[in-house]
Amino acid sequence: MKVIGINGSARKDGNTAIIIGKVFDELKNYGIETELIQLADSEIQPCRGCFACKGRGNCVFTKDGFTEVFRRMVEADGIILGSPVYSADISAKMKAFLERSGVVVATNPGLLRRKVGASVAAVRRGGGMTTVDTMNHFMLNKEMIVVGSTYWNMVYGKNIGDVLNDEEGMANMCNLGENMAWLLKQVTTNEKYY
Repeated sequence: MKVIGINGSARKDGNTAIIIGKVFDELKNYGIETELIQLADSEIQPCRGCFACKGRGNCVFTKDGFTEVFRRMVEADGIILGSPVYSADISAKMKAFLERSGVVVATNPGLLRRKVGASVAAVRRGGGMTTVDTMNHFMLNKEMIVVGSTYWNMVYGKNIGDVLNDEEGMANMCNLGENMAWLLKQVTTNEKYY
């Protein structure tokens, strides 16, 4: 069983990576493999709206980092989407990734069906709910099962590492990891109900 975390921050190893890592710590406690993908490491071009991906299962344009990240997302059992708040919403890199993924999945239905997902946001002051909602809407629209926690999935902090001082937010990330592990164990049993 594997969960990938996609860090949409332009800042590698910043607060968004830290909070995804906190969720990962809990998943690892339950024997779940994790992998962090940082979009800061690759260029992600926006969708061209050509719909040439229909029937192919991935984008036809391969000169940026999108196709590899998308392939790993499709192969994973669980997906954590993480973004800092930029202008009261997700980062531009995450936006480009989700829009392009959205078209690939829309033209190849079922690619993400029943995968377990969660979204997390690193917040300085405001815009956290919009950021989490944007990522949750993507997952819900693509037939994923979205995990919640004891409070909204956001942690406050400005400078790198400040999120570690938000005790309530970090505790929420631990609970999110526990809930995600539980749900993954439930949906990956051999029983089929459909």
